[in-house]
Amino acid sequence: MNDELQHLKNLGKTSAQWLHAVGIHSASDLRRLGAVGAYQAVRTRGFRASKVLLYAIEGALLDMHWNDLPAERKQALNQQLDAKCPAARAEK
Repeated sequence: MNDELQHLKNLGKTSAQWLHAVGIHSASDLRRLGAVGAYQAVRTRGFRASKVLLYAIEGALLDMHWNDLPAERKQALNQQLDAKCPAARAEK
């Protein structure tokens, strides 16, 4: 199977399956929603994804390993998530 999402950095079989389950099937779908929107959709669907998925998606969009994201960028992502979904604060 030629899965475009699995060709992006940081995204493997499971994360691609989760993204497909929420209607994200391509890199352009992912860019349109952004890392926070995509992560939020996966969590809302009931998948038990950790914050690493949030960082992995952002890294995929930037074509860099998620662990190389600057701490300030991770903090900004968490702030965006908190602003959209206050319940996410409990996961920190």
